[in-house]
Amino acid sequence: MAVSSAPPSLGLATRPPGGIADTVARLGAPFWVLAAILLVMPLIANPFWLVQIFAYTMILGMIALSLMFLAGYGGIVSLIQMTVAGFAGYLVAILGDSAIAQISLKWPWWTAVPIAILVATLFGTISGALSVRTEGIYTIMITLAIASAFYYLTLQNYTIFNGFSGFNGIAPPHFLGVDWRDTHAFYYLCLVCAALAYAAVVYVSRAPFGLALQGTRDNPRRMAALGFDVAAHRIAAYTFASVIAAAAGVLLVWFQGQISPGTSGVGPVVDILIIAVVGGLSRPVGPFVGALVYVLLRTFSLDVLEAVGLDGKRFQLLIGLGFLVIVLFSPGGLIGIFERLRDRYERGRDARSAAMSVGERAP
Repeated sequence: MAVSSAPPSLGLATRPPGGIADTVARLGAPFWVLAAILLVMPLIANPFWLVQIFAYTMILGMIALSLMFLAGYGGIVSLIQMTVAGFAGYLVAILGDSAIAQISLKWPWWTAVPIAILVATLFGTISGALSVRTEGIYTIMITLAIASAFYYLTLQNYTIFNGFSGFNGIAPPHFLGVDWRDTHAFYYLCLVCAALAYAAVVYVSRAPFGLALQGTRDNPRRMAALGFDVAAHRIAAYTFASVIAAAAGVLLVWFQGQISPGTSGVGPVVDILIIAVVGGLSRPVGPFVGALVYVLLRTFSLDVLEAVGLDGKRFQLLIGLGFLVIVLFSPGGLIGIFERLRDRYERGRDARSAAMSVGERAP
């Protein structure tokens, strides 16, 4: 059965009408202030912060965003998103250029990159097709099994994946007259890709397909009774999420300059889940917030622990404790905490305004 649009009888919200002016007003001042800061960041931050913190945050945020789309709008907790990104990165190294000349085919980037994204997306779609008819812990276990299988395949295969060593000497290409290895150029490349991924998720979530997907999340039996193919919607969601994860995988291999089995091992797979949950699964901005927190902790917690006399190797403990605290006290993640504080402030403001109005009317 073909994927169909949501009928009006579902009572699902439609995309808000309006032109560009309405869109600008709806996004609000904080969004545009943040956008302006990101655009001028190269004038403010040094190269370390620009690439190692902000560019890396946007790359991990895109991978976590693909998970957020599946979990937040489809109710599908998939653990293969980092695997899809890793597969795309491997394909860039295999099809393109690297220091492992006996394996890399040295195709031009404009051939290697699209094929890498396409094949990685196909891999994610097939993996999704194997798991869409399961729910809950069974979906998690199937996708985790696929991720583990891919890790051991890359670890043990030397003919294609070069085993434990992987590939190194992978660099962004030079095109449009720009050397994308340059710090500022690579930052803006990551920023544009992250912005496009964010905009795509927001648009699709409000489109008929996204609304129908949310219906399959909330009540799959009712959606099936109404004539929707629940499995087809979920497989299509995997395809869309895999495109985002694969594009992020290309950026990741360019960022690191190398790729190995550990890039998409079980640890990084779980890290992406932690990033998405810590940031919040209710809003597309959540994965980027979670990625920023994760990158900051990973970068500086070792120095902080050593400064207070603790073993710096235990920096993962801080990440784990932070994850537990957020899950226990705010299931909605950091975005959930922000929304609660905002709602409390607005209720207090409305209460003060009401009290002032009553006082003015009093004789």
